[in-house]
Amino acid sequence: MAPPPVERDLRLDLFRGIALWLIFLDHIPSNIVSWITIRNYGFSDATEIFVFISGYTAAFVYGRAMRDRGFVVAAARILKRAWQVYVAHIFLFVIYLAEIAYVSRSFENPLYAEEMGIFDFLRQPDVTLYEALLLKFKPANMDVLPLYIVLLGTFPLFLWILLRRPMLALATSVAVYVVALQFDVNLPAYPEGTWTFNPFAWQLLFGFGAWCAVGGAQRLSGFMRAPVVLGLAIAYLGFSLGIVLTWYFPPFGHLVPKWLSDWMYPIDKTNLDVLRFVHFLSLAVLTVRFIPRDWPALRSMWLRPAIVCGQHSLEIFCLGVFLAFAAHFIMVQVSEAVSAQVLASVTGIVLMVAVAWLLSWYKNIERNPGTRPPDADLAGGEA
Repeated sequence: MAPPPVERDLRLDLFRGIALWLIFLDHIPSNIVSWITIRNYGFSDATEIFVFISGYTAAFVYGRAMRDRGFVVAAARILKRAWQVYVAHIFLFVIYLAEIAYVSRSFENPLYAEEMGIFDFLRQPDVTLYEALLLKFKPANMDVLPLYIVLLGTFPLFLWILLRRPMLALATSVAVYVVALQFDVNLPAYPEGTWTFNPFAWQLLFGFGAWCAVGGAQRLSGFMRAPVVLGLAIAYLGFSLGIVLTWYFPPFGHLVPKWLSDWMYPIDKTNLDVLRFVHFLSLAVLTVRFIPRDWPALRSMWLRPAIVCGQHSLEIFCLGVFLAFAAHFIMVQVSEAVSAQVLASVTGIVLMVAVAWLLSWYKNIERNPGTRPPDADLAGGEA
């Protein structure tokens, strides 16, 4: 059985916190600040970062429990976490719909309901609520948590195999991914279509993150630091950037050979296109190379806001969904000026950081009753 990691990697919290900020910015329609997010400069975006780190952290947290206390106890903890995420999703669903419905009715603008994907709920609330409880109905920007719930629900068996036969577990994950792509396997959505994030495809990134956590990262460390791998990663990131720029500057589209565009498009996010996966891996190679585990800046006050947000990812993600619609509403009803977009984006991130600080403070109060709460425990946090 592979030994579990003994110390939490602060880079996980840092990049998960940054991913939460980027997801918030990307969820605000027509937001000029979202041009700073990575989706505009390559094939992948913050979703890949979030899912990979979630898989890594799940193996980090529950791998030790399964090794020390057995399958049943660890599986119970994982399923409890899945239930917590499910409850958070339903709670967010209710508040999110109430927010959108209130704004639509108060300002007599039904486009909000249609744009955010809740028009069916307003017409058939009973049926739509039932489908939402089954995770089949998901308004705009609420697709990540259902994916995470399904991945956690199947994680106990995967982790059990992973701790004993890591390469077998990874090969099984790859096989499921290939079958899902080959036979177009996905879960049904309501009122039509399939899940925006196909769990049979995205499990590959989640499982790969878990595999890295139980020893895979050590196996790959020499390979990822090889100069040739670094060169290939930089070249692929440059290629990805060049292709993406042709989307924003169509006159340069003719520079892409027809055979390449026929092979490459569409770059499918729903099924975690291979090009997106490789782009994420290329970013990971650069991260490992230039940001070591013991990087002193990880303990600095400048990166602390992102780290704190990453340590409370579930709560901050839910808050970000709520704030993204609020920012969209303000920009539509009050002002669409660049200054308003910047103000709404910065204010949202500040509120996310403030809530994360409050959660850390409250957590330390519970751990140390009757004492002045110290800074949040960087090695703590749940998957």
